[in-house]
Amino acid sequence: MRRGHWADDQQVLQQASRHGAIRVATLAELGVPPRTAYRRCVPGGPWQRPLPGVLLLGNMDPTRRQLTEAALLYAGPDALVTGLEACTRHGLRNTPADERVHLLVPDGRKVHSSGYVVIERTRRLPEQVVRDGVPLAPLTRSVLDACRRLKAFDPVRALLTEAVQRGGLHPHWLLHELEMGSQRGTAIPREVLKDVTAGARSVAEIDAMRVWRRTGLPQPVWNMPLHHDHGAYVATPDAWCDEVGLAWEIDSFEFHFRRADYADTVSRNARYAAAGVVVVQTVPNRLRNEPDAVAAELVAAYRAAEARPRPPVHLRPRAS
Repeated sequence: MRRGHWADDQQVLQQASRHGAIRVATLAELGVPPRTAYRRCVPGGPWQRPLPGVLLLGNMDPTRRQLTEAALLYAGPDALVTGLEACTRHGLRNTPADERVHLLVPDGRKVHSSGYVVIERTRRLPEQVVRDGVPLAPLTRSVLDACRRLKAFDPVRALLTEAVQRGGLHPHWLLHELEMGSQRGTAIPREVLKDVTAGARSVAEIDAMRVWRRTGLPQPVWNMPLHHDHGAYVATPDAWCDEVGLAWEIDSFEFHFRRADYADTVSRNARYAAAGVVVVQTVPNRLRNEPDAVAAELVAAYRAAEARPRPPVHLRPRAS
């Protein structure tokens, strides 16, 4: 069989591909018979077939971008990347390793999950957000699509708190998306969002909220600036019991190895002492390893603060 002109100028094929990913149908339009295309994908051949009807024009280990482009070609027009892959492309870092590429497609699309590609048909196909040429679901949808498929609290907590703090998502946007979307797999993200909406800024603070609930004490205010009555800034405690003047700080042990952070902690504690504030300091790993002991320490500190005059300090809401 005579080889087509593509064999003499494979640059034509590369230009028609998406980062080296190309549909067999497109190759046929360029003069490459499907039988020839598939024959070039046998073990040891020059091409690869990662998905039905989609090839990679090379035999090296594919990049993540190539696998993503191949997945989009397989899913067809209007497909969007969502889930963990989209979260990573949106710039989040606390994303568990996952070889799969999760795609949203219009509800009527007759395409099924295959290989590393997870296909989710939806009546609520969002407007795409393009990052580096890749069509993504918006961050709110991407985060919750990822969370619905995670089965443990820790990765969900890490992802949701980063989405709020680093990604700039308002917790109520996430709650709204939870209500609008599929209810399957939403129990864990709903539980985590209860703490995020209460003011937690990190995974450690979510753990802290759970430990505080063990104490039976009145709920504190989380992450609000504290000032002396004459106006001087004191600190922004992780938790603050305004009725007795008790502050709780979750201080990472690693701070003691960074001179600037350690100096900031010492300065903060000096301001607490000068203002007459009782402060409890806890390292994050104790929140999980010794929750009952930490709860007992908080109760004891609360009673000690309760037995002394309340210090002359007050909360000042953060600027909106």
